Amino acid sequence: MRRRDMLGAALAMPALLRSVPARAAVPVDVELVLAVDVSRSVDPEEQEMQFSGYEAAFRDRRLIEGIMGGPLGAIAVTMFTWSDWQIQDTVVPWMLLDGAAGAHRFADAVARAPRRTWLYTSISGAMDFAARQFGQGFEGTRKVVDISGDGVNNSGRPVAEARAEALAQGIVLNGLAVLDRTPTPLSLASALPPLDTYYQQEVIGGPGAFLVVAEGFEAFEAAVRRKIIREIAAVPPAGPSTERFA
Repeated sequence: MRRRDMLGAALAMPALLRSVPARAAVPVDVELVLAVDVSRSVDPEEQEMQFSGYEAAFRDRRLIEGIMGGPLGAIAVTMFTWSDWQIQDTVVPWMLLDGAAGAHRFADAVARAPRRTWLYTSISGAMDFAARQFGQGFEGTRKVVDISGDGVNNSGRPVAEARAEALAQGIVLNGLAVLDRTPTPLSLASALPPLDTYYQQEVIGGPGAFLVVAEGFEAFEAAVRRKIIREIAAVPPAGPSTERFA
C-alpha cells in the first residue's frame, strides 16, 4: 500500500469504529452478586458448608423454576469471596441462567471455585467491590447484592458510607448472617451487637431488602436456598424482613 493510501486508511479508521454499534446488554430479570465471607473466623469446614450450600441451591428445582418463571425467564449471577478491605476475588464470573442447564453450569463453577482464607472482615470493601460489578454485559430489572458473613465490619471504611453509595445506585443489599457457634471472648462479646441486629441495622437496605439468619453453618444450605429463591422471584414476596433457619 502506498504511503498516501495508508494515511487515508488511518484517517478513516475512527469513523469506521464509530459506525460499529456497541454490543447491547442482555436484559435479565435480576443481576445478582453473591458476596461470600472467607475471613479467618470461617474455618475450612465452615467455608465448605458455604460453597456446598450455594452449589446445592442452584441445583434445586424450585430455584430453577423461579428463574424460568420471571417475565424474561433469565437472571445473571456472579460470585466473589471477600475478607480484608482490599481482598475480593471473583470465583465465578457473570453467567446467564435461563433454565436448568445454566443453573447447573453455575453450580458446577461454584463446586470448582478455589477455597482460600484471609484475615479480616470488610463488609464495606465487599459492598464497594459488588457495586462495581454491575453493567458488565447484562441489564437487570433489579440489581441485588447478597452478602453472607459471620462477623461485623473490622477493616476498611465505615459500612454506612459504602452502604449509602450502593443504595444511591439503586442496588438492593440483602444479608445472610451466620451466627457462628464458636465462643467469642467475653471482652469482645460485650462490645459487639448481636450479628443479626447488626446486619438488620447496618448492612441491608433498598426496596424490599431482607435478612436471612442461619443459626450456625449447619443451617447455611437451607438459608441460602430460601434467600436466593426469594431474591429472584418475579414479584418479590412481601415476606418478613428477617427469616431464621436453625
